[in-house]
Amino acid sequence: MAWSKIKKLAISLPIAVAATLALVAINEVGFRYSVEALQQVEHTQALRNSVTQLLQSMLDAETGHRGYLLTGDERYLEPYEQAISTVNTNLDQLRTLVVSSDADVAEFGQLSRQISRKLAEMDLSLRLRREGNEDAWKFVLSTDVGLENMQAVRQHAKQLIAFTAAEMDRDQTKIRQSLLLSRLGISAISAIGLLAFYMYLRQTQALQRANERQQASLEAERARLEGLVRARTESLSELASHLQQVREDERGHLARELHDELGALLTAAKLDVARLKSRMTSESQEVADRLKHLTETLNGVIALKRRIIEDLRPSSLSNLGLTAAIEILTREFSERAGLDVQINVEPVTLPPPTQLTIYRMVQEALNNIAKYAAAQHVLVTVHNYPTHVAVQIRDDGSGFDVSAVRRSAHGLLGMRHRVEAAGGRLTVESKPGEGTVVSAIIPVVPAAPALVDAAI
Repeated sequence: MAWSKIKKLAISLPIAVAATLALVAINEVGFRYSVEALQQVEHTQALRNSVTQLLQSMLDAETGHRGYLLTGDERYLEPYEQAISTVNTNLDQLRTLVVSSDADVAEFGQLSRQISRKLAEMDLSLRLRREGNEDAWKFVLSTDVGLENMQAVRQHAKQLIAFTAAEMDRDQTKIRQSLLLSRLGISAISAIGLLAFYMYLRQTQALQRANERQQASLEAERARLEGLVRARTESLSELASHLQQVREDERGHLARELHDELGALLTAAKLDVARLKSRMTSESQEVADRLKHLTETLNGVIALKRRIIEDLRPSSLSNLGLTAAIEILTREFSERAGLDVQINVEPVTLPPPTQLTIYRMVQEALNNIAKYAAAQHVLVTVHNYPTHVAVQIRDDGSGFDVSAVRRSAHGLLGMRHRVEAAGGRLTVESKPGEGTVVSAIIPVVPAAPALVDAAI
């Protein structure tokens, strides 16, 4: 940016800042002035309402008082007593409002004395009426004392109301002046601010063009980096799929080696033990016991070999199909873990890699249930649809917070990657104390033949 542009920007920006500060100051002064005036209006209005309520209470008291005197009906005394109580309350409230304002305290004092006289006059006639002194209360009622007291009360109340009206006029004048001051100040400052903004806007055009050039450069660089990341991600995904395929091949190879080589050795050992046992005499009881123990040990090794081979590469999957393989897997898991496992598996027609994907998913889910779920019942379902296969493993265990799963939970990540590599989608639904549901949707025609296998 040229030096002249920098100089103009250095001039226009302080002007805009100063105009903004002046606008804020004018607005704040006007606001505070208006708030004070509004508070005074509210106080004056409260004073006026209190005087009005006091007059109404006095009228209610006088009405109830005269009704009782003329009729002798006790029902008139209830509104009279309520009005008297309200009069005292209104006097206290009015006294507080008058003291905290510029109202005529002397005027309030005269009003208070007149009210006291009126209340005393009503109380005297009421007491005479209750005592049965007919001539006395009628004499009090016939005099002009009550009327004079009530007129005096109204007169002093009108004086206070007139004072509140004058106060409200002054406060409204203050508010109008404040609004006018704010209007003029804001208009002037707005004009200055528009001038400064115009000067600033001219200088920002050059900056905008430079920013556009920089943004285009950043977009190009981001596109290049995104392409690089996408290529690396695809490469890593292919590598992971290849490694999992290699792992499956190695497992299959190891399973065949164990079945052929180790199986032949164990079979030969069992035959040798059988030959030795057939040549034993009845006197060699200790040797017979040893041979029996050796036979049992060989049988245990053979069973262990079979279990290891099934874990490495389930022969039931390739020989009997997915339905039978899952039935065998769940039955052995139920016996080993002591859980109630129910299955609902429909026959499916899938390529061998996809069948192995489903089998490994169910196997991994059952292992997780045995390790962490503390469940009592497990339900495994496989449903065949025209376009996809739905697999679900549900348990009633302790559950967990799905959003709090650690990155080190390789079992879930492995299942997800295996299902996604087969073109499917894996979902895990769980809440603490409400069990877990692991579901997968796998298309009938897999998107990719790669397999994924992982352990927690």
